[in-house]
Amino acid sequence: MTFKLTILVGTMTGTAQLVAQELELAWDGDDAEVTTLLMDDLDASVFAREGMFLICTSTYGQGDVPDNAKKLYDSLQATRPDLSAVRFGVFGLGDRTYAETFNFGGKRFDELLAQLGAQRIGERVQHDASSGVLPEEKAEEWAQDWLAQAREAAAQTA
Repeated sequence: MTFKLTILVGTMTGTAQLVAQELELAWDGDDAEVTTLLMDDLDASVFAREGMFLICTSTYGQGDVPDNAKKLYDSLQATRPDLSAVRFGVFGLGDRTYAETFNFGGKRFDELLAQLGAQRIGERVQHDASSGVLPEEKAEEWAQDWLAQAREAAAQTA
């Protein structure tokens, strides 16, 4: 059985896209089919795709989702689709020096998807740019464990 995973990328500077590319390289293989999509022109219908989802997003401004993620976020808020069949993970990028809004991009998607009935797999990752650890290194550390959890969730829903 092929395991399908779509990584949805919200980014301003390209860092989240770099992380998504690293994850795709780590995961795409024998039984996993990984697709990475920038959120630029996406709307809520993207969640009709088969398989699991990973939201890989940075935070911008006053705790907002990145500009390229706004259309998707707004579409989800406006249409409020039933996402009870959706399983997802969140890899958020932020900087703890902005304590009031640290990692809110990932948090906003996490909370909205949960409100719409989607079920998160694992914990929401909150990478801290001021930690000295590169986000792609953090992603590599986290990747295999999360993929195992996602596979398990997929087997339960199959």
